Amino acid sequence: MARPSPASESDAEAMVTALLTASRLLVAVSARSLAAVEDSLTLPQFRMLVVLDGRGPLSLSGLAGELGVQPSTAMRMIDRLVAAGMVARGVTAEDRRTSVISLTKDGRRIVNEATGRRRREIAGIVDVMPPGQRRHLIEALQAFTEAGGEPSVANGPRAHATW
Repeated sequence: MARPSPASESDAEAMVTALLTASRLLVAVSARSLAAVEDSLTLPQFRMLVVLDGRGPLSLSGLAGELGVQPSTAMRMIDRLVAAGMVARGVTAEDRRTSVISLTKDGRRIVNEATGRRRREIAGIVDVMPPGQRRHLIEALQAFTEAGGEPSVANGPRAHATW
């Protein structure tokens, strides 16, 4: 297998640095949008709400798998979100021993409001970009998310509610 050339290694490193910097900006935007809607909710808890919004009700193990955490970690998050009225526990019709976690009306409202705020702030950032660079950004980000296996927001069941 051929080694990458020094030029391609430096291009890759520059890309990693640019993406890390952009991700820092996006996390800041996400944190601000969430704090404006619900200041007691953590980003991992919000991520759980977003997953439930996009995927619908899930079992504990399914939700933990979607989040990439251990079921015990997911259970602690669920307990806090149930206490806050943002998610509810239920049972499946097929097997009443299997619990399912779903969003409440309050949970869905928080996802929608925070996502709307984040979308508006990102739109403001994009508006500042030179128009000629926007197309390149779209293509690069689409290639990046495809390489990482992330489905397009536009293709999801609830396209407006995204992490």
